[in-house]
Amino acid sequence: MKIILKDFQKNPTNLLRQLGYQFQHHTSNNQMSFIYPLSQSGFPRFHIYLTLLENNLIFNIHLDQKKYTYGKTTRHHGEYKNEDILKKEIERIKLFFKSNS
Repeated sequence: MKIILKDFQKNPTNLLRQLGYQFQHHTSNNQMSFIYPLSQSGFPRFHIYLTLLENNLIFNIHLDQKKYTYGKTTRHHGEYKNEDILKKEIERIKLFFKSNS
């Protein structure tokens, strides 16, 4: 699910940390990856890829239900639809960033 916040001036990394997200790494295509585990085991967790394009923040968020599985093929167990818990998290992020813009 994609969220776009236009003309954003503050440091998104600090704001995501205030929301409980942990910086994970930079990706090869100039994105930052953040996770928000929902249990001590690390899964399920919210996973955000954040891109800063000019003054616009582009969030690509999904819910990882469990760890990737490896074998002959790699499977990713993520939910990308704007439903239930993911929808609530998107609203929480939007509200927080709006109040801190």
